[in-house]
Amino acid sequence: MTIVYSHCDGRPLRGPNDLVFDRTGGFWFTDHGKTLTRERDRTGVFYARADGSHIEEMIFPLEGPNGIGLSPEEDELYVAEPTTGRLWAYPLDGPGRLKRVRSTKPDGGRLVAGRPGYFFFDSLAVDADGNVCVATIVDGGITVLKPRGGEPDFVPMPDVLTTNICFGGPELRTAYVTLSSIGQLVALPWARPGLPLNFLNRSAA
Repeated sequence: MTIVYSHCDGRPLRGPNDLVFDRTGGFWFTDHGKTLTRERDRTGVFYARADGSHIEEMIFPLEGPNGIGLSPEEDELYVAEPTTGRLWAYPLDGPGRLKRVRSTKPDGGRLVAGRPGYFFFDSLAVDADGNVCVATIVDGGITVLKPRGGEPDFVPMPDVLTTNICFGGPELRTAYVTLSSIGQLVALPWARPGLPLNFLNRSAA
């Protein structure tokens, strides 16, 4: 095992969590941070090259960012904030480059329309239509958010601690979901195919 990055600009990474590769081989990742007895990290989102040649903090601060994904065109980056139950969309101006625009966040993020209620967001996957499917804790299920407009959907799961989702199977029409409080990985047919991940070896599927 090789540690590629442990610091960025002299500051240690605290709790790297989810990541997504773009078409060029670079990857975006969230640092969820750590919560201690009397203090909590303020963390953000980073962009790095897989060969260890470059790492840069791109978005700061966020509230313990977790799930992360790219739109099908790779012109937007999606980041889930667990405790706020929010999904932020960041316009991109090329690989590893944020497009700075006027928005509801000073660093260029746009809040994607969510749904009412009390819940936490965890990891996410993007489907082929560009919808963002976010594992949702407390009411237990998958929240399907639509960055291009439209009302969100919710697919309930039999566990309040639904923590992750990915797509696989023929034509990526099977959703695999982690149910963490009962320790199960379940598979279910999905209404839309998932978005293929970059560099995935489909011959092994």
